[in-house]
Amino acid sequence: MNKMLTACLALALFAAVPLPAAAQTTSSVSKAERETFTTEEVLDVGHSFFGKTTRGLANAVEYVFQRQGEPSAYIVGEEAAGSFVGGLRYGEGTIYYKNGIKQRIYWQGPSVGFDFGANGSRSLVLIYNSDSPEDLYTRFGGVEGSAYVVGGVGVNFQAKDEIILAPIRTGVGARLGANVGYLKYSSRPNWNPF
Repeated sequence: MNKMLTACLALALFAAVPLPAAAQTTSSVSKAERETFTTEEVLDVGHSFFGKTTRGLANAVEYVFQRQGEPSAYIVGEEAAGSFVGGLRYGEGTIYYKNGIKQRIYWQGPSVGFDFGANGSRSLVLIYNSDSPEDLYTRFGGVEGSAYVVGGVGVNFQAKDEIILAPIRTGVGARLGANVGYLKYSSRPNWNPF
């Protein structure tokens, strides 16, 4: 009887022991495991997209990486903006995720401030804490004029909840001042900036 009781207890203990962690799987990838782009990958994209703005681009990318780390996605595109106290910005490009997702994306938005002029620019937008383009289909607020500028390349930051965007721009035009505004990202072009 004593041997039978011991055997039952041993069997019960064995059944109660959890399986090793390696045998347990989940179907979703946690945010801590999100795939990201390295500095070299972003610089390669930037050099092929922007062309000869090598030093300014490298410094701008290094600045963003120091502040935010490695991005989970990026957008390459072009935009046009103009302002006389109140301003508008329109752009379009393609968003790329490390996991292979690629999609067209558009943005537009108003601004207000002590800001005069017009410009056209190429943009490389580094994206943090996003897993799909749908994460971006909302408004992202930001301030321009307090942007980091070096070698003709400017950077500012936009945020919405935990998602952070860092547009890196270079272009032609004359624009002077500072403004506050937002950009609204979407899957289709839209002329309404609001």
